[in-house]
Amino acid sequence: MAITDKIYVKNHRQLSSQLETNIPKGAFKGATLDVLFQGEGLEKLDDATRDRVLDFAQDFLDCDCDNNPYCGCPERKFQRYLLELRAQGLGPDAIVDVMSDDYMLYAYPGDVLSFLDDAVRTLEAAEGLARVDGADGKADEIRREKQNLAR
Repeated sequence: MAITDKIYVKNHRQLSSQLETNIPKGAFKGATLDVLFQGEGLEKLDDATRDRVLDFAQDFLDCDCDNNPYCGCPERKFQRYLLELRAQGLGPDAIVDVMSDDYMLYAYPGDVLSFLDDAVRTLEAAEGLARVDGADGKADEIRREKQNLAR
């Protein structure tokens, strides 16, 4: 299961009530993305909530794909966001706190830790493949990225 399947809307019931529609708890579920992408009813949200919802839409739903927001770009952008937070030295608990502050989203720290561990394992495999292929420069680059995540 992808990490984006384990990212939830904070204050989900309050948000649904303000929007006067039911939305799934999952931030990357189709109906949630529809509401955010189309922007219908966002004027009903209080200012702080609207700002965070609009920030989420701008940061993750903005792409030129024909199938937007179902193209996979929002999920990839969010995964990159999590990896960038880790590269800044944040641990799983702090990452959850930041995403909550930034976008009113939450996840379980254990799920974030598992995602980060999987990312490190993937980089280990890519580093090994690069070495086997004789691409030592690329292997060194991957090793540095892996070290940034693993610290």
